[in-house]
Amino acid sequence: MNLINSKQLDNWYKINFESELKGRRILFEDIEPFINKLSSKFKKEIIGYSENNIPIYKIFIGTGAIKVLTWSQMHGNESTGTKALFDLFNFFEYPTAEFETISTTILDSCTLQFIVMLNPDGAIKFTRENANDIDLNRDAVDKKAVESKLLRKHLDKFKPKFCFNLHDQRSIFNVDGTGNPATISFLAPSEDLERTITKGRTETMSVIVAMNALLQQIIPNCVGRYTDEFYPTATGDNFQKLGYNTVLIEAGHYKNDYEREITRKFNFYALLQGIYFIATDKAYNNYEPYFKIPNNNKMFLDKIYKNIEIIENNETVKRDIGIQYKFKVINGKLERYEAIEQISDLSKYYSDNVVNAENLKFDELKLSNS
Repeated sequence: MNLINSKQLDNWYKINFESELKGRRILFEDIEPFINKLSSKFKKEIIGYSENNIPIYKIFIGTGAIKVLTWSQMHGNESTGTKALFDLFNFFEYPTAEFETISTTILDSCTLQFIVMLNPDGAIKFTRENANDIDLNRDAVDKKAVESKLLRKHLDKFKPKFCFNLHDQRSIFNVDGTGNPATISFLAPSEDLERTITKGRTETMSVIVAMNALLQQIIPNCVGRYTDEFYPTATGDNFQKLGYNTVLIEAGHYKNDYEREITRKFNFYALLQGIYFIATDKAYNNYEPYFKIPNNNKMFLDKIYKNIEIIENNETVKRDIGIQYKFKVINGKLERYEAIEQISDLSKYYSDNVVNAENLKFDELKLSNS
């Protein structure tokens, strides 16, 4: 297994990541200037339009035989993968001496195509769904949404060997057995209800093993794995079933990184390592370590108020209140607020922000239960 040198990659990233593209809410108008400034190394075309007539772009580079398709922001409020893609584009634009060979190897071995924002309408609303309230990640069979039709049409035309499906996950996920948030999580989707370990799935798992091996050098014990129940309408499951090996990457929480600016780096590292592995490995048979990646668990909270007095059944009792941060667009700007996730004894939960609330009043916290 060829692993990228993590220290050299850190040094490259500090200087060359796309620093002007930042924030949690990324819109088409934010990425359009960066699409326009891509050099002649890249080709680009509009492959269609969203329900609200916003362009959807395909970016492509490389001349190799191995076809790899990647898409981001299938859910409009999950933008970390989009930022990571433009960091990846910079890697091919500005490969320093120590990465020239890796860049050339990838582009000579692979043809890479990227749909950089599949759901621009959802990005405006900061919702998972598109303009017609359709979750594109559950629309792989019915294809009711114009964006789902575009993705499937492009998939069938391109016929990639591998796909990378880029998402964000909530900060409630921790790595099972630890108090660490699941900063990056992976999944090799199932093809059937029996979760059969097919040849395609072992190839997908092998790519994930390589990505995890790099990340464990940098963020040990902060990588999780989703359980592989088969979802009949899900994109990854259906694409894997069709023979297009699909790697799900979920970008999660890193301490105090609510803009996902640190996580984007690890998302980029994982994606680059995965593509490099695809470009250099011929067997794809090192899949068993995939099952040693700990599962995601739901035991992490953004904030815990400890021992606050509340009224239950006309009695004053002390409880812990678990908070998850949520986001909504107000007057065109993304605002963060505290929403109640749990009210109970939270001694078994984890958080980087535990508040002694014995002297606080519940009504003073201005919490939301939505």
